[in-house]
Amino acid sequence: MSSNKKSGEDKLNSTKTVSLQNQNPAYGCFLMAPPAAFLPPFLLLLCSNMGACIHSTSWRLQWPLQRMPVVVPHQTAEIPTPHFLSQARLEVMSQCGLECHKQAPPPSYWDLRDFLSYETLHSNGSLIETSVGIYGFNLASLQEPAAQTRVRRQVYGHDSRFSIIGRDFLSNYPFSTAVKTSTGCSGVLVGERHVLTAAHCIHDGKNYVKGAQRLRVGFLKPQQRNPAPSNSSSAPDRMKFQWIRARRTHVPKGWIKGSANDVGMDYDYALLELKKPHRRRHMKLGVSPPARQLPGRRVQFSGFDNDRPGQLVYRFCDARDETYDLLYQRCDAQPGASGSGVYVRMWNRHLRRWERKVIAVFSGHQWVDREGDPQEFNVAVRITPLKYAQICYWIKGNYVDCRQG
Repeated sequence: MSSNKKSGEDKLNSTKTVSLQNQNPAYGCFLMAPPAAFLPPFLLLLCSNMGACIHSTSWRLQWPLQRMPVVVPHQTAEIPTPHFLSQARLEVMSQCGLECHKQAPPPSYWDLRDFLSYETLHSNGSLIETSVGIYGFNLASLQEPAAQTRVRRQVYGHDSRFSIIGRDFLSNYPFSTAVKTSTGCSGVLVGERHVLTAAHCIHDGKNYVKGAQRLRVGFLKPQQRNPAPSNSSSAPDRMKFQWIRARRTHVPKGWIKGSANDVGMDYDYALLELKKPHRRRHMKLGVSPPARQLPGRRVQFSGFDNDRPGQLVYRFCDARDETYDLLYQRCDAQPGASGSGVYVRMWNRHLRRWERKVIAVFSGHQWVDREGDPQEFNVAVRITPLKYAQICYWIKGNYVDCRQG
């Protein structure tokens, strides 16, 4: 990208802010609340992980450099064509929360092979099942305790979402990486032809949903600008979706064999391969760091919530609890946002630049019963080293290009 071409978020970073020392070293500053008249631009300023703050040169939260395991296909077999009868569920409910997942026994090597095996649905209706082999993965890493910070979910209150408007923002990275699926979910561009989304948008755990065979991906684009009325200095952009058909879809068997109440939610992700390149800049994959190592312990994502049709909705929020596979966060979201790419911005020490990477896929909603006190969480599926290796293989077609996370 040209040096004089700025991304949607980077354009916002040039806005003047008030920098003060914060107790959290992940930011080093915070923004003073502006007058109400300037609230929308102020909210847009937050799109860059507080990137408008003046970063100290004495610290940089860095993407970890680590050697990835290898997940490669072993055998393939054609299985019966699906029925495509059920409706896509735009929201997944689960009663198995943080403690429930943490108390589950860690999977064995053979369990992981089973969960990471996958089905590939082609646009002609054929369905292929692929078993995989796993190499270079340390099972002991599954038992590393995740950071725990118990924070009660604020279920009701101020809606922290806001819509991204104006072609200058919608057509620029990273907002331009958000897409919509024809089954009603969101997704994120992770390759020249590839879209990462939630598995439940394609498969209900038992069968493929109606519309999965003829799945399309929608790109929000501005239409021809209407002439401005005589009493107005400008006219708002009208938006529409441009659609591209999916050629094939990969869904891990961990989702298909489980359900939303057990291990299935750990594997609620799918990859779509488009029939032609989308010609937009895509987001890179990244292994999800522990919540305590996220910038400001925050995540952000954009999606197409159903209560704001035709609008791209952005949000950022705290990520407080986690298991090895799931990230429990407190972002406001409505049905339709499932499948959005959850991302953060950190320093790449190898390339010596800041990079945004997708670290999770927004899955949905959970009610968690903590000692008789029902609490509400939104859950994202973390990209672990094994999931990184699997998704990267789906995108690249080889494991050699997927060894460095």
